[in-house]
Amino acid sequence: MLVALTDPIDPAGEAILRAAGHEVELPGAGGLDALLARADAVVVRRKLPDDLSARAPRLLAAVRQGVGVDMIPVEDCTAHGVLVANVPGANADSVAEFAIAQMLAIARHAEAMHAELLALGWDKARSRSARAFELRGRTLGIIGMGAIGTRLAEIAGAGFRMRVLGHRRSAASMPSGVGHADLDTLFAECDFIALACPLTPETKGLVSAARIARMKPDAWLLNLARGPVIEEAALLAALREGRIGGAALDVYDVQPLAPDHPLRSLPNVILTPHAAGLSTEAVERMSTGAAEEVVRILAGQRPRSFINPEAWAASRARRGALGHSAGEADAA
Repeated sequence: MLVALTDPIDPAGEAILRAAGHEVELPGAGGLDALLARADAVVVRRKLPDDLSARAPRLLAAVRQGVGVDMIPVEDCTAHGVLVANVPGANADSVAEFAIAQMLAIARHAEAMHAELLALGWDKARSRSARAFELRGRTLGIIGMGAIGTRLAEIAGAGFRMRVLGHRRSAASMPSGVGHADLDTLFAECDFIALACPLTPETKGLVSAARIARMKPDAWLLNLARGPVIEEAALLAALREGRIGGAALDVYDVQPLAPDHPLRSLPNVILTPHAAGLSTEAVERMSTGAAEEVVRILAGQRPRSFINPEAWAASRARRGALGHSAGEADAA
């Protein structure tokens, strides 16, 4: 069968697909639409069209190389028997370590010191140490206590001896060493607030003007989730007016970030290009995990990380209509 890649994946993942006997293609001259029209499965690294099933009449699987499935039109897939899967936890270490790197950059100014040492001299660069501080004893709030949030809490608490507060729907299932906090308390008490939640109707705009107003004047907001979790206009106003310490943003409402975006001109932001989860190790884990899920689905098996299990019956019918064997019987 033909597996479409929206973007290149790690060679180890591609090797798994080819070893299973599948063809693997990237978009050619006709673009992604032309490839989707022939594809039996797609490995997803960019936003797919909302009418995916109409553009990809043979598609059996849409597998996210990563965690967030907001790039996949899950409802459309479910309605047409296209199975959706992801690779949860594969980039948890990478994203958690990136968040720590952001906090260290904020606290110790290492990159700014380097630039000033080269451009302005020893004394100017060293003067930045007057505003440096330790992470020990600071309070980190984490919104979204999945694999990423849990790993971040572990590093921050055990490694840096920070106080860690977390927010998730179930207070009873918080990791050891993490105190549960409602959102109002978390925004009011934390020195750093890390967003590690999925983008859902409930989390869209979660970081509202009212919640930003509760933040300490020197607190920093770290967005490792998705841009629309933050009300961008409210954040811009708070940053411009100096009502919060700053924001370290890896994701945005519209990506790539426009050359004339107002965030680019603010001194109290750290901007990165949606790269928190892109370490060498994480990319290999995500690629191989996604490839294994594709092989599993194309063989007629359930994926391990099944986003839309309600589509299973429709997917069996779809396989039959396309002339594929049903694969392994569903014992459930």
